Formats: sequence, structure tokens, C-alpha cells
Amino acid sequence: MSRTRGALAALIAFSLLMSGLAPAFAAVDVPPGNRFKQQPAIDMSSIKRTGETKESFEEKYKRILRVLRRDPGLIRQIKSSARRYGIDPIHMIGAIVGEHTYNVGVVDNAQAYYVKALAYLGTKDLVFGYKGESVDSFVSRPQFEECAKLSDSYDLWTCREYVWNKSFRGKTVDGVSYPRDRFSRVFFQPLFAGQTFGLGQINPLTALMVTDRVHRTSGLPLLDPEQAPKVYEAIMDPDSSLDYMAAIIRMSIDVYRDTAGVDISDNPGITATLYNVGDVKARARALAAERRKRKTAWPEENYYGWLVNDRIEELRGLL
Repeated sequence: MSRTRGALAALIAFSLLMSGLAPAFAAVDVPPGNRFKQQPAIDMSSIKRTGETKESFEEKYKRILRVLRRDPGLIRQIKSSARRYGIDPIHMIGAIVGEHTYNVGVVDNAQAYYVKALAYLGTKDLVFGYKGESVDSFVSRPQFEECAKLSDSYDLWTCREYVWNKSFRGKTVDGVSYPRDRFSRVFFQPLFAGQTFGLGQINPLTALMVTDRVHRTSGLPLLDPEQAPKVYEAIMDPDSSLDYMAAIIRMSIDVYRDTAGVDISDNPGITATLYNVGDVKARARALAAERRKRKTAWPEENYYGWLVNDRIEELRGLL
């Protein structure tokens, strides 16, 4: 295949990725509850993190419930953010509980995140990049030329992830060896920073994907990858991070509706699963393909989403 034909094929493939191939069927409601009778296997990374905290998953689950129960102001904020983005607040409760049960360490109150947000804002050395090259410079390379034509922040950063996976991941380019790892892990973990942050454990790259939606809906400033401390402040501070959470969940619901023709808005276990695993567009396209073969195919919950659906009545009690 010639280089021109290869580039054309890649462009066509990405166009299909972004368009999602409009489903040939009307959107249908995903039934509530779990598809699996028993909880799917828990990821080993979650098991390791929980072992380090000396708490069981059940103890961590009960701890985050106590935090939410004794903070009615936070519950009001969650409801307010959910209302702005047109989602049931149970989706946000599910994501918060899932993150603090399986991912983040011990937390005693939401106020701790305000303190951490200020600490990140005051850290001037935070830069998103790899081996001395900022992410903004990196995505200005010729390989990302087609992405630059996209104006929507979700499409833009999804395109950049696609190019990373295709042209850089695990390869040596221009004398630089790039890890066989996710774009977010390579370029969005400066200094002492981890991978996800705040009450909703949001990844900086995910926040950048919904920044224009949050700007339009909530009036918050657009995030700039060249201003890493500001990005961390936005996803650490509950006053803003809850809106980012709601936007991320709203985005997942919209993508599954438009791409796979299914409405997941009544199944918090599925939105929690997507919040946990990411790659929403690719997963929606895979489901769309499966539903063309088998109309009874539904999105399935992972261990994280399974817990949310299994404890749904208790979680709704928080609201």
C-alpha cells in the first residue's frame, strides 16, 4: 500500500471512529440492575491499593457513605451539578462511592480536597509533558494535523489519543522512545501527581475532553493543558470538580445514545463502569457493532458498576 493510500485509510478509519456510525435502530432503554448475578472479578490494582490501606473494600465503602451522610451541603452541591447537566444525581453518587471503594485511599471529609486543590495551584513546577517536551508542543507535530481541524474538545482529545496509539505508543520517533502506555499516563502525571484526583478522581485528560461543555453549561473557564496547576485546581476543588463529574457522565450517556442507540441514563451501574474504565467512544462503537448482530446485546457492568447497582437502594437513601 502506498504512503498516500495508507494515510487515507487511517483518516477514513478515524472518521468512522469519531462519527460512531449512526445506529440503524432507535435508542432503547437499558434495563436497570446488573446483567451479572455475581460481581465480576475485581481489578488487581484495586486489590493492591486496598491492601496498602489496611482496609477491606466493605470498610472503604462504609467510610465513604459516612462521609456523604454527614455532609448535607455536599449532597446539595451534587444535586445542583446533576441538575445543570440533566442527569439523575445517583449517577454521581455511584461514581464517588465506586472511586472511594476501589481506587482512592482513605478520606475523612470532602474539605480535604479543598486543601489539596490549593496546594496544587501553588505548585508552579507542574507541567504536562514527557522528557522535557510539553504536551502542547507534542500535539503540534505533523501527525496530529487532522486533529487540529476539530473544534469540540472531546473529539479533539479523542483524536489525539488515537494518533498517540497509532503513531507513538511503544515506538521510537525522531530519536525519542515512547512507553507502551496510555496517553494520559505518559503526558499527564508530572512530578508527585498521580493519575486521578479529587472527590470524583478525575483524570486531567478527561477534564480537558469536557472543558468546553463545562464552559458552556457552568460558565467555568476553559482549561489549558499549558496551565497544569489550573487544571488540577479545577478537578480537585469540589466547587468545580462536581460539574466536571456531571459533564463526564452526561457525555457518556450522550455517546452511548448517539453511537450505540441505547439509553443508559436509568442504569447507574453502567455509567459508573464507564466512569471507571473510560474509552467511551470506542466501547460504544463496539456495542453498536454487537447490537447489529444481536439486538439483545446490552452494555455490561464491571465490578465497580456492579457494586453501584447492587447497593442502589442504600445509595439512593443518601439523596
